Amino acid sequence: MLADLVAGALEDAAERRAARSLDDVERAALDREPALDALAALEPTDTVRIIAEVKRASPSRGALADIPDPAALASSYERGGASVVSVLTEPRRFGGSLADLEAVRAAVSIPVLRKDFIATPYQVFEARAAGADLVLLIVAALEQPVLAELHRLVLELGMTPLVETHDAAELERALELDARLIGVNARDLSTFELDRDLFGRLAPTMPPGVIKVAESAVLAPADVAHYRAAGADAVLIGEALVTGDPEATLAEFLAA
Repeated sequence: MLADLVAGALEDAAERRAARSLDDVERAALDREPALDALAALEPTDTVRIIAEVKRASPSRGALADIPDPAALASSYERGGASVVSVLTEPRRFGGSLADLEAVRAAVSIPVLRKDFIATPYQVFEARAAGADLVLLIVAALEQPVLAELHRLVLELGMTPLVETHDAAELERALELDARLIGVNARDLSTFELDRDLFGRLAPTMPPGVIKVAESAVLAPADVAHYRAAGADAVLIGEALVTGDPEATLAEFLAA
C-alpha cells in the first residue's frame, strides 16, 4: 500500500512539474513570507498539543467528510485550540490538494503542515510555495540518503520536518538526522494495521529535546489521555474531528 501511495504521488508530482517547472516553483517558494515556527507552536507544556487534520478520506476508512470549505474547517480548529493544522494534499486516496493547503494557509495564523507522500525536492518546494510551515517525511517511504536530502531542504527553506516512524529501526534513522519533531504512527502504512501501544514503546527511547507526536488511533478523549500518559507532547487527529463538531471535539480532547 505504501509503495503504491508513493508511486502515485510521484506520478502526480511529475505531471505538475510538466506544467510548472522546478525553477518556477523554487522561485515561488523563496518569495513566500518566512515560515512560522512550528517547534515553538508545539513546544511541550502542561497541556497536550493538538495537530488537527483536514482529511476527506483515507485508504483504510474510505470517504470521511466532504469538506467543501477547508479554510472554514481550519479556522474552527484554530478557534478550538489546535496548535497546528495538517492538510492532506494527496488527491487519489485522500481527496486532498495543494489548493486546500493554500486556502488553509490564508485562513489561519497557526502553522500548517503539508501531509503527503513526499519523495522529491520538487514536492518540498511546492509545499513552501503553497505556504506550508511543516512537511511530513515518512521514513518507511524513503531511503536514508533521500530522507536526509529532503530533511535538509525542508530546514533550508525555513520549514520544520515532521519525521514519521513506525518502528524502532525507523526511529533510529530519524534520530540520525537530529530530527527535532518525530511522529510515531500507530498505523503501519504497509499493512494498515493499528498498534495503539507502539508510541508507548518508542517514546522512552527518544532523547531530550525531541518533540514527540502520536499519530493515528485517536477517536475519543481516552485515546488522547492514553498517548499523553505515554509521553506524547502532541497528538495528530483527523477522523474524529472531521466526522463531528470540530470545536467541541477539540475541547474534549484538550481537557483529556
